[in-house]
Amino acid sequence: MSKKLLICAVMALFLLSGCSKKAQVDAGDEYVDVKASGASTITDDANALDLITKLEGAARSIYFNFDQFSVKSSELNAIENNANLFTGADAAGLNVKVEGNCDEWGTDEYNYALGLKRAKAVKDELVANGVPESRVTIVSYGESNPACTSSSKECWSQNRRVDFKLIP
Repeated sequence: MSKKLLICAVMALFLLSGCSKKAQVDAGDEYVDVKASGASTITDDANALDLITKLEGAARSIYFNFDQFSVKSSELNAIENNANLFTGADAAGLNVKVEGNCDEWGTDEYNYALGLKRAKAVKDELVANGVPESRVTIVSYGESNPACTSSSKECWSQNRRVDFKLIP
């Protein structure tokens, strides 16, 4: 029993004692600490944050049928428009996080997997429309990030979606 307690304590110390990374910029053969040097980063720039907010507001969510992860033909135009936003000159330095979501039907595990499949399907369409794959990441929120919480077919259909976040 005490051996298990000791192992748990050591593991907890490792988890709680993580180290932070400082942003560094390659300056030839030396590295410059961005925070210490006062150099501007995209997150420090209020205009860049306004741009991210503007682009995220213009990006349309992509909706899916019940228990499906294939992109509906009616959503292809929205994906193309989003890809144009994400490949524009303003968004060139930003990464795109594709967030898969589900309605409340099904188990947590099933909905997590379905959310990943939805995000992957949309990522594939974005890449086919010119967004560099290296700039796109996917995540699933399963049913944990509902847009609507009423118990109705209309509400559930709003939760079967993929959203987009832009990351500097």
